Amino acid sequence: MTRGGQGLARVAVVVRAGAAPLWWLGVVAAGAGVLPQGLTGRRIGVLAGAALFLVAAAVVAYARRGRYRAPARSAVRAGRHDVLQDRAVTVRNWRRGHRWWLLLAFLAALGTSFAVPAAGGLLLAGCGAGLWLKAGWIGRLEQAGEALLWVRVDWLTPRAGRPAGRTVKGYRTTGIAAGDAAPGGARRRTPALV
Repeated sequence: MTRGGQGLARVAVVVRAGAAPLWWLGVVAAGAGVLPQGLTGRRIGVLAGAALFLVAAAVVAYARRGRYRAPARSAVRAGRHDVLQDRAVTVRNWRRGHRWWLLLAFLAALGTSFAVPAAGGLLLAGCGAGLWLKAGWIGRLEQAGEALLWVRVDWLTPRAGRPAGRTVKGYRTTGIAAGDAAPGGARRRTPALV
């Protein structure tokens, strides 16, 4: 970064970074969680897990949307010397910063299988699905405004998360073709035309 430039990470990519690990760890934990009979029995455990999946997905997808909308409305254009962080770097930083939390969540989901089979794993998978839904919603905001939303890397938490946390004072914007991630934080399928 030179002459006052800032490192910027895509908001949608930070949100989406935890979706795949939570989803897959939840699916594995739910699959392994079906094996023990548990205290409630498999049928009740799976039904409870399905309900938890839906509730978790809805809560994660809809929680704190106002915290994303407010800085999006007042976002300023990124400067010429701002450095746009690659999608892979943002995802790697988030996953590296949260690896112990992911491991603990996975172990907790497995442990609950002995009481309520598959429920903990489905709850974890629901959180991952909710993050995908939230990233998709941010992508629709970006498409409606025809601008991608970015957050300063130094405003994220030390674990490279919370793009709408208290330390975030605002977002920056770029054109819709900037960076290597599509609106919503997914990998671009085709190179952007510049």
